[in-house]
Amino acid sequence: MSSIKASTIRRCLLAVVCVLVAAVVPVPASADIESYALVRDDGSLEVRGRTIHLFGIHIPRGDRACRSSIRPVRCAPEAALALDFRIQSFVRCEVVSRNRDRSLNARCFVKATGSVTAPDEDLSAYLLQRGLALALPNAPFEYQALERIARAQGRGLWSESFRQVR
Repeated sequence: MSSIKASTIRRCLLAVVCVLVAAVVPVPASADIESYALVRDDGSLEVRGRTIHLFGIHIPRGDRACRSSIRPVRCAPEAALALDFRIQSFVRCEVVSRNRDRSLNARCFVKATGSVTAPDEDLSAYLLQRGLALALPNAPFEYQALERIARAQGRGLWSESFRQVR
């Protein structure tokens, strides 16, 4: 009888460990997602029905602005409007990790404008260059550098009207 209980306990523990590992282990590169993207007001993307947060950055909540050059008029925080403007077609997202709420953290790219041979443009870097996002502490060095440059040039969040958000 005790061997049956021990066997059942081992199976349960194994199942729990598998679930925990699946939640923590980064998603393999084969899980890349490429499709049309909708930009949400918080700066996250909806791609193929999945919520994707741009890896390595934080988009602070800001004042809403309106883009009246399009119909219907779109009003959202400036970072969301900038993403919406930049994403003219498909995005390609390289999944880095999963969140508890089943959303994904990913490095997302769009085709570069102006040259067929140019590398795809990183959307996190795009926002950082314009001062519309903050690099997270665990972000790649490139993101940290782009934030510092935007700060030094007084772009976006770093303009005179910016308030400390960290």
